[in-house]
Parts: sequence; structure tokens; C-alpha cells
Amino acid sequence: MARKKEYNEDEVVEKAMNLFWRNGYETTSMQMLEKEMGINKFSIYASFGNKQGLFLESLKYYKIKASASLEKFKNAENGVEAIKQFFNDSVNPEYKENNQKGCFVTNTYNAFSESEDLIIKEQMAAFMTNLKALFIAKLAMDSKKDKDTVLKQANYLLLAKHGLAAAARVNTQKEIKDYIEMVFKNV
Repeated sequence: MARKKEYNEDEVVEKAMNLFWRNGYETTSMQMLEKEMGINKFSIYASFGNKQGLFLESLKYYKIKASASLEKFKNAENGVEAIKQFFNDSVNPEYKENNQKGCFVTNTYNAFSESEDLIIKEQMAAFMTNLKALFIAKLAMDSKKDKDTVLKQANYLLLAKHGLAAAARVNTQKEIKDYIEMVFKNV
């Protein structure tokens, strides 16, 4: 008979996600995960297969937590203002207080850009493709913009979003707000 789990899987995945977020995938060891999650390696391996499996669950958990913000953005009908609001929503000062550094997805995207891990790279590419498509849809709401301009601005905004995530790691809230303001002077 299989043993009953003596922990809440969502709670331990959230703890793992926060640890990966603070330290990055490579720097986070199994010992650190064991300590942070409050469960032993056997339980981690039994539930998630390995460190990569736990990391993938952490990404999935993050996406679920971020889905409300993405859904709000997706359903917004005010074009560029919706994108600007999404940028502002994505920079939560609470993250810095919890030692979170930037955006978990952007950090992962950057960390795995040179990696051979195809599963995580595919997930990151899909997320970025989806985000770019949302930018395109919002920009295209302005009938004065031709397709070429919309695509160039979507590329610009995707890069600006990466910059924003990096800035959120170290810059003050005032500097971040100034950055967002300047980004949208160019759109």
C-alpha cells in the first residue's frame, strides 16, 4: 500500500518556486529544496521525479498564479493602455520584500537560453510567443498602425518587458515607473 503524503503539494511547490526564483535553477541544490520545502529527498523524487520535474511544477504553479494578470491583460480592450497597465501590474513591490528577483518566467528564460534542456526552453519560447501575440493584438487595436509597425513595436515591448524584469531585481520603484513611462513614449 502506498504511503499517504504528509504534506500539501501546492504548498511545497510554492516554496520550491520561491527558492528557484530567489536563487535560480542551477544554484538551487536538492539540499536547499529539502530544507525549504520541509520534506525529504525521497518525497521530492517520489512526487516530482527529479529537480527538473519539481522546477517544471514550479513554473506551472507560477503560471497559474500569474494567470489572473494575463487574463486581465488578454481581455482588456484599450490597446496600448492595456499593455502599459500589464507592465505596471507585473512589477509588484511585494516581490522585493520577499527577496524575489525580477520575473520568475523572464529569469528562467534568460537562464535557459543557452541550455540544452529542451523541455524548459520550449515552455519559455511558448510563453514568450504568447506574450508577443498579446502585444500584437493590443497594438493592432490602433487602426492607424500598419502591420510592420505593430510587429516592430511588439518586438520592442517584448525586449522592454525583459528589461523591466531585470530592473525589478535592483532598481527603485521610482526608477521602474520612470522606465515604464519612457517605454510608452516610444509606442
